[in-house]
Amino acid sequence: MTDTLRNAKPHSSPAPGRREHWSGRLAFILAATGSAVGLGNIWKFPYITGVNGGGWFVLIYLVCVVAVALPIMVAEILIGRSAQRSPVMALRKLDGPRSPWQGVGWLGVAAAFVILSYYSVVAGWTLHYSWLALSQGFAGMQPAEVEALFGQVYQDPGINLFWHGLFMLLTVAIVAAGVHGGVERWSRILMPLLFLMILALVLRAAGTDGFGPALDFVFGAHGDRLTPAGVLEALGHSFFTLSLGMGAMLTYGSYLRTRDDAVATSLAVGGLDTLISLMACMMIFPIIFVAGLAPGAGPGLVFVSLPIAFGQLPGGALWAAVFFVLLAVAALTSAISLLEVAVSHFIDWRAWSRRRAAVGIGAVIFLLGIPSALSGGTRLFGGDFAAATAVLFGEGQGKNWFDLADYLASNWMLPLGGLGIAVFVAWRMGAHAREQAFKAGSRFARLYWGWVWLLRYVVPVGVLAVFLHALGVF
Repeated sequence: MTDTLRNAKPHSSPAPGRREHWSGRLAFILAATGSAVGLGNIWKFPYITGVNGGGWFVLIYLVCVVAVALPIMVAEILIGRSAQRSPVMALRKLDGPRSPWQGVGWLGVAAAFVILSYYSVVAGWTLHYSWLALSQGFAGMQPAEVEALFGQVYQDPGINLFWHGLFMLLTVAIVAAGVHGGVERWSRILMPLLFLMILALVLRAAGTDGFGPALDFVFGAHGDRLTPAGVLEALGHSFFTLSLGMGAMLTYGSYLRTRDDAVATSLAVGGLDTLISLMACMMIFPIIFVAGLAPGAGPGLVFVSLPIAFGQLPGGALWAAVFFVLLAVAALTSAISLLEVAVSHFIDWRAWSRRRAAVGIGAVIFLLGIPSALSGGTRLFGGDFAAATAVLFGEGQGKNWFDLADYLASNWMLPLGGLGIAVFVAWRMGAHAREQAFKAGSRFARLYWGWVWLLRYVVPVGVLAVFLHALGVF
């Protein structure tokens, strides 16, 4: 393998044409932060923090972000910036036309297809709840009615298909407009809007009696509910929250210019993503505590507990509308990056026009998402499918289509993709090429050896632990 990137040539690929670039560092930070910030920050992180008792869980999560997630993010962005290609073609360019490492890129592209197919269904729930909050609010609804409402949304194929289709149309329209006219333009609109809405909700929560208890719950020195499984969950979420292992950061990195400071921008994106996760906790838990609800409600925290809590607040209808619109915006910014991975791949690989790639791939992903929209696949496949997956995965209840897609992406594709990126950069990429890529234009060149050490020894152990935990070994 060559030890320098300077003379690397594309292998066996059609000319992709002139590559678009971000207009500046801020544009990349906003777009990459939009990719990282999604339902995982505003939905999943608060509920797993609640389940694991806050406190030490949050501290462990922050350590894992620094020690595991950020090194992989830097590696992904450096590959993209160095090769100026999408995941598969980038690894082909850096390691040759017959390189087996292309498989890591293909895994990222496949993960983008699979994840977006069911992610858009969940994102459709946020659009539906935004509509409900804007049109009628949740005032006067009893807890049992709110629970029944979510059950209705989950089980109604018409609702799921409509919002799934609308969400995919929005995503396709933005990506089809290009890096400048679509992804960058909307990132400049959506990310400041998202941050302002989070800030408004945090300030609203700060005016309640639950803000003090929430501060202690999230940041206090306590870990009475933390278990070894909770530690591994913190490690796993630190990895997944930054959109790693699915080619998104690599693809966005390919739109950087070769002298852009990839390390500084990675630190900025990681810092903003973490800040928004913590702010999400501080906008949710005070409202939960004021309503006398449990912080460990699990996945129902957002779609069940919060509507109940908003229904009890003065002006709760307005704040519920702001929150669910915020959730929909966060989902959209992440979906844009997932679709961009696949679109960029077909532009580089098959020389498709951007519009053709966005529309064609968007249509395929919409079709892939239909089983998930049909009540998690139960209407389409029924008990036979669940029974078959019970045998396949050794679980009593089996998995419906929605569960299966999430299981494959989260427990197999993303860990293997992230591990592959780490091993490739740490052990396969030439030492000179790796150092040159890290230090090019960077104010943090002195961190190079620390980054390499983490990438070689800490990251593989961390990702392997997440992988084995997901498989039930621990």
